[in-house]
Amino acid sequence: MTNMENFKECKLNGLCGGCLHQGVPYEEQHRLKNQQVLDLFDRFHVDASVYQGMVPAETPYRYRNKMEYTFGDVEIGGPLELGMHQKGRFMSIVTCDECQLVPEDFNRILSATLNFCREREYSFYHKKTHTGLLRNLVVRHGVRSNEVLVNIITSSEEGFDEAGYVELLQGLELDNTLVGIIRTFNDSLADAVIDEGTKILYGRDFYYEEILGLKFQVKAFAFFQTNINAVERLYSDALNLLPDIHEKTVYDLYCGTGTITQLMALKAKKVYGVEIVEDSVEAARHNAELNGITNCEFLCGDVRKKLDELTEKPDMIVVDPPRAGMHDKVVHMLCRYDIPEILYISCNPKTMCMNLELFKMNGYEPVYMKSYDNFPMTKHVETCCLLRRRV
Repeated sequence: MTNMENFKECKLNGLCGGCLHQGVPYEEQHRLKNQQVLDLFDRFHVDASVYQGMVPAETPYRYRNKMEYTFGDVEIGGPLELGMHQKGRFMSIVTCDECQLVPEDFNRILSATLNFCREREYSFYHKKTHTGLLRNLVVRHGVRSNEVLVNIITSSEEGFDEAGYVELLQGLELDNTLVGIIRTFNDSLADAVIDEGTKILYGRDFYYEEILGLKFQVKAFAFFQTNINAVERLYSDALNLLPDIHEKTVYDLYCGTGTITQLMALKAKKVYGVEIVEDSVEAARHNAELNGITNCEFLCGDVRKKLDELTEKPDMIVVDPPRAGMHDKVVHMLCRYDIPEILYISCNPKTMCMNLELFKMNGYEPVYMKSYDNFPMTKHVETCCLLRRRV
């Protein structure tokens, strides 16, 4: 594990809802998270004898390449804040301008944005009255390209000084290159970043990233892996678990922007990626073209429905579902293909274990499992599991 900075306990420990293990030595964090996985195996009767343990983080700090901040206040009528929801007080926002999980550029951009908006006395969007200007700030970073993309999300209320904001950010001394500043309009009542129209204020609305030799164009709203170094390690291990996929047809379900889809397509005869988020599918198609990969096809829609549309039976299936895991009907559908192995990549070991119970009832058992601490300081764990059909 490497650490070039002298990090101390975050000043927002106990206030910010972003971190769980601030102040806990990393070795203890790792032990606690590994034990949580083992406890889940015990609870859901998963065979822990095939578990290879948890791979520790390379570093607990500066690993995140995306942050979504919220405008608000701590107390009603208090000064404008920009940061994360306060732990236990969802309506309160605490400014996290010294966050240790992000590149320093993120903290610089957050501080400059907050000061800019305070000086102009802009209002933030109130969730109850549905009035106000400022909603969110999203900052994204290309680890391999050293590019930064900034998106400020506002209501359609007039008065935001776009030219002044561009001048402000362009004048910042950053470690990376600012390649785009965009403004997204959002008048939705939902407490989420929803694109109701996006305007490029400077540069472009995407950045570039590289994973295991492939190049990806990441649009402002496309899902992409949050910790690039860690996901390279996870995907490398996962791909090594696949049997010889030359001349074979593979399904990649919940494929996101198609990262592992394209990596498998380098060897497989054909790979079908299925993803419900349209922005991610568009990005996946574009990136396959960018990398000159022609033997993968991306379908946009719910996995349950798209499986019925796919006529070519798979030789191998890879699933990487969201935190909610897979619907029971999807598990049954996958088992009916009666293929020898299924690779399950999980961002939530609890829902994975729930799915494994159903796989077991349908004749599939885990033969290899390994977890990864890709998001230190937080509760989140990634897991890779190879399932094999009982003979």
